[in-house]
Amino acid sequence: MQYGICNLSIVPLRNEPADASELISQVIYGDFFKILEQRKQWTKIRLAFDKYEGWVDNKQYAEITEEQYKDLHNKNPILSTDLVEFIEDKNNQLFPITIGSSLNGLSLVNHNYEGNSINQKLDKSNIIQTAFTYLNAPYLWGGKTPFGIDCSGFTQMVYKLNGYKLLRDASQQATQGEALSFIEESEPGDLAFFDNNEGIITHVGIIMEDNYIIHAHGKVRIDRLDHSGIYNVDKKMHTHKLRVIKKII
Repeated sequence: MQYGICNLSIVPLRNEPADASELISQVIYGDFFKILEQRKQWTKIRLAFDKYEGWVDNKQYAEITEEQYKDLHNKNPILSTDLVEFIEDKNNQLFPITIGSSLNGLSLVNHNYEGNSINQKLDKSNIIQTAFTYLNAPYLWGGKTPFGIDCSGFTQMVYKLNGYKLLRDASQQATQGEALSFIEESEPGDLAFFDNNEGIITHVGIIMEDNYIIHAHGKVRIDRLDHSGIYNVDKKMHTHKLRVIKKII
């Protein structure tokens, strides 16, 4: 088995080994992974954080040893907390990284970072404040940064920055935590999941106080939440049908 680490800011994770293939997620700086298959130009990987699989360009990561992979796996994650900061490489060149990048592997890729970071679990009350960091970020299928993010990427990154692990997709996240019977039982920071006409969970958002929800739909935005689902305050209509409320923390 071979292993790798992302040494660039934001690397596309694709469904198939081709530049034109669907973007299913993003590998952000410091993410490390197992290498499942290697081809001439592409590598199939499984991310350590959430076990998500996809294809990355061979030129967009650095290989590490099994011992280094295990060492990273056993360390408490150190994450960047600035919206955008800079990494300095061995040639004193700067390149940007986004909030939530992992800093544990800096020495493995000969990089230096002097920005703000965090390496501990935060209280649940901090979830909403972290979510506001992404407010107005444009929706991007497969995105995980303030420059483009999808609904489950948004919830995953917000929880990650507070020291908690969520799986990647909304349908996967819906398998975690404890189901609540009513919205009234929920607290700010709990997750609300929504399904389509076939009963498949396709959307997730973070519950706020006073029946509001913050979620990625067109952009990261705040809407009303009721027993039917999400009421879009701009369109003056329900846009998502509520399926279940989950308490993860």
